[in-house]
Amino acid sequence: MQNSLHTLQRIRREYIRAKGWLYTLQALAVALVGAAILYKWRLEVPLLAGLAILTIVAALVYLIWAWRSVQKTTLQQVARHLNRTYPQLEDSAGLLLRPTPELNLLERLQQQRVASQMQTAIPEKQSVFHLHKRPTYVALGIAVLVAAGIAALPATSVADATTTAPLQLDFPDAPAAVADTAVTIEEIKITVTPPAYTRRKAYQAEQPNLRVEQGARVTWRIKTNRPARSLTLVLSEGKPMALSSQNSGYTLSRTFTEPALYHIAVNGQKSAYYTLEIIPDEAPTIQITKPEQYTEILFGDPQRVTIRAELSDDYGLRDANMIATVAKGSGEAVKFREEKMSIGFSGQRRNFSVNKTIDLQKLGMTYGDELYFYVQAWDNHRGYTRSETYFVQIEDTTIVESMDDLTMGVNPVPEYFRSQRQIIIDTEKLIKEQKTLSRAVFEERGNNLGVDQKLLRLRYGKFLGEEFESGIGPGGGIPEGEEGHGEEEHFTGDGHDHPEFEDETSVEALLDPYLHKHDQEEAATFFEPAVKAKLKGALAQMWEAELRLRTHRPKEALPYEYKALRMLKEVQQSTRAYAAKTGFDAPPLKEPEKRLTGDLSKIKAPTERRTIEAETKLPDTRQALQWLEEQKQGNRYSQQDVALLERAGQELAQEALTKPGRYLRAMQDLRTLIADINANRPLCSNCLITVERAWYELLPPAKPAPQKQGTTRSRLAKSYLEELED
Repeated sequence: MQNSLHTLQRIRREYIRAKGWLYTLQALAVALVGAAILYKWRLEVPLLAGLAILTIVAALVYLIWAWRSVQKTTLQQVARHLNRTYPQLEDSAGLLLRPTPELNLLERLQQQRVASQMQTAIPEKQSVFHLHKRPTYVALGIAVLVAAGIAALPATSVADATTTAPLQLDFPDAPAAVADTAVTIEEIKITVTPPAYTRRKAYQAEQPNLRVEQGARVTWRIKTNRPARSLTLVLSEGKPMALSSQNSGYTLSRTFTEPALYHIAVNGQKSAYYTLEIIPDEAPTIQITKPEQYTEILFGDPQRVTIRAELSDDYGLRDANMIATVAKGSGEAVKFREEKMSIGFSGQRRNFSVNKTIDLQKLGMTYGDELYFYVQAWDNHRGYTRSETYFVQIEDTTIVESMDDLTMGVNPVPEYFRSQRQIIIDTEKLIKEQKTLSRAVFEERGNNLGVDQKLLRLRYGKFLGEEFESGIGPGGGIPEGEEGHGEEEHFTGDGHDHPEFEDETSVEALLDPYLHKHDQEEAATFFEPAVKAKLKGALAQMWEAELRLRTHRPKEALPYEYKALRMLKEVQQSTRAYAAKTGFDAPPLKEPEKRLTGDLSKIKAPTERRTIEAETKLPDTRQALQWLEEQKQGNRYSQQDVALLERAGQELAQEALTKPGRYLRAMQDLRTLIADINANRPLCSNCLITVERAWYELLPPAKPAPQKQGTTRSRLAKSYLEELED
């Protein structure tokens, strides 16, 4: 039993020794590269020296950590490894670690059996653990090659690459060295400190010709071989600026926002001219790819709009958001509400992608409302960019776009166009609430919607002369399977007899095509045939929708309801009238009679005189500005001033169509002033300022008026003029 225990301990020591050797080779491979760098350049290059020391320290830390972890290997782990490797041990190698008195009879027998099997299965000099040594040897070989390559490099190659070559100034007009001009520049360093908005660190210039950021601070440090009598820097032939003397030389610092030329003068000796260019801070750029400039959301479409944009800046964005203005109402009752919305921007970044979906219903918008929005961004400096204004409108199906019906004697457009849209809304609501309703309630509501659809269909049928339900819907309004039972019976004298004209040349036969017969459904209508066909199609779609609503199938009825609404909209637009333009046909010239005759008796010089008055632009706005000045002086307003403000507001509204985000606030404040006048309240002082500023921006710049110039004459000239007057 003791031999078996010694075997387990021997295997553990061999594993720790082999694993520790591999860890030592791996750490040696890393440290070898760092030692080669440190040996080659020592501390001449601080960056490389720090990197080399960090590499060596990391290799030592790794070796210590690996050695401690491998030391934690126990005999139980060795026994489990032997059970997995040698099946003849019957998964009982762990019994060798337990004292014999604690085992029962079967465990003792098994312990003796495992001990004998271990002596035969595991020879004394055989390795139990198979470690992967090849990757470690490959890494060590690569490290040796890299270290040898570093040792073969020239000592000054990397040092030269990591240090900046000393700057040299050119003195093209330098004469022979004399006592006064024997001072020479040994070293010059130009340090550029970028402004804070660039978030860049200070750096050394590589040449005297500078190209710096706008607002950067440039520092010149100059060392000379001996003290100079005068050392100045001249910018753009301006006043020379003397460099302050320090222990180590001369220095001068200045912040630049404009480009310039400069040169350095040492004891009166001028250097060559060098340029100092300015890199301007660009404003942020905004590119909106979605939606289009004008977007209309049709009835039935999701009332959402997705905004996708790309924002970027050369040095970084500071903030970005979106300004949205909701316009509700129409005409003079329009109301505006402006909101600042977040687009998810946070932190400092150069590029930012916007992908935001706006739910128009959450903004309180409904049919006919409009949304104006634009995206704005600020950079770290003073840059500001605002995108163009984008328009999103929700289609309003209640507005009749045709204006011809105002001049027609008969208005064929009925007043029931809102009802079909309401049926669609109720149907969508019923479909949405179907899961929460009982079957009886669901069927009752569906049947009620079918009744509403029927009543609407009958109302439209009156415009086609269909006083009864006959002839309505597919198959003439006769339900399927009841053909032949829906015809009316006619009796003598009921007014529905239609005898053929026996004499086709009679007066009745000739007037028949031009008579409006109210006793016939096909003729009792004011619509043209094309319009009547569209309205009949709409009634057919209503019939199909009613059938499915009555049979409790609202989902199937919804497409027919939408199609009926579309066809009704087409009927609305079908009443337009067009008038052909007429031109002027000049009378033909009598060329053979008048040509080359030389008769000029009827040709007279033009003596017509016309007085053209200069058109005054924005007259109401000018009068309104005078009214505002009177209000500032404390004058009382009257109710008649409302008309003046209304006219000036119309002129402002014309400009707001092109720049809505600029004048919407002024228009809203103008409405507040009008409301204050109507309510006989004190006028809003802030509103007066906003409206006045907007109106002044509308006015065109004043043209310079001619002025009389005064002249000063000498005494001789005055005497000469007096003699001429006499």
